[in-house]
Amino acid sequence: MIKRTRADVVFDAFNIFFMLLILVVVLYPLYFTLTASFSNPHSVATGKTFFAPHDFTLELYANVFRDSRIWIGYRNTIMYTVGATALSLVLTIPAAYVMSKKTLPARGVISWYFLFTMYFGGGLIPSYLLMTSLHLVNKPIIMVILMGSFGVYNMIVSRIFFQTTIPEELYEAARIDGASDFRQFFTIAVPLSGPIIAVMSLFISVGCWNNYFTALIYLNDQKYAPLQIIMREILIQNRAMNSMLQQEEKMMDEETRQYFERLKTLAEGMKYSSIWIASAPLLIAYPFVQKYFVKGVMIGSLKG
Repeated sequence: MIKRTRADVVFDAFNIFFMLLILVVVLYPLYFTLTASFSNPHSVATGKTFFAPHDFTLELYANVFRDSRIWIGYRNTIMYTVGATALSLVLTIPAAYVMSKKTLPARGVISWYFLFTMYFGGGLIPSYLLMTSLHLVNKPIIMVILMGSFGVYNMIVSRIFFQTTIPEELYEAARIDGASDFRQFFTIAVPLSGPIIAVMSLFISVGCWNNYFTALIYLNDQKYAPLQIIMREILIQNRAMNSMLQQEEKMMDEETRQYFERLKTLAEGMKYSSIWIASAPLLIAYPFVQKYFVKGVMIGSLKG
């Protein structure tokens, strides 16, 4: 057993302290939004909410969920996320499997072609013109197509998984038994690639769930808007209401001023419940794929 010196002990203590400090800095804002979302809006505005909910209430969540747009946004976001994730997996996993084969003709040229697209793109305006010419603007399917499109980085990570995890001897044995390339993929590669499929599903679904820019550019009809766009509109409306109340505050009598001051405080507190309404599904799903996520990060760190 190696004897630990005083320098080793001090170094470990410093590391533990530094990591705990980072943990607090990262987690406390998230914890504060949770406690604030269950606190009386006035208590949050006056700084009484700190470590635990003050004057516990579900009023903030109730006010958000009364808006029917929230349910429409949830429905749309779930549809877009599921569809885009499935499409991206269908495109990414087979491509990664093929690119992992060293016998693939022109493998190097194809790899450079994929790499080129990671650094150079057509730009937003040409993309919008292309989608317009294809009559996909303001169509829900565009969210699935664009968000579920082929990801080169995801393909590279998946390719490294196939190269480093599944032994080539399995494929050789299958070829000896007369299995075609398609059968090798569906009977060997896919059943053994559960971890990378879980990792890619997490990567893609998180990006799809949090995506709002695509909808902001390509969707005009609110009935197709995802949850993030709906939340953005609610927050913008609350901010506009606060600005209007500040401008007209001098013209109000005391009773009216108190009423609108409560509305302003309530609107300000709804920000915290909105954060958790939009983030809760992913936070709930993450622990179930955490081990695959860590493994996927390690895969991406290997040289392929």
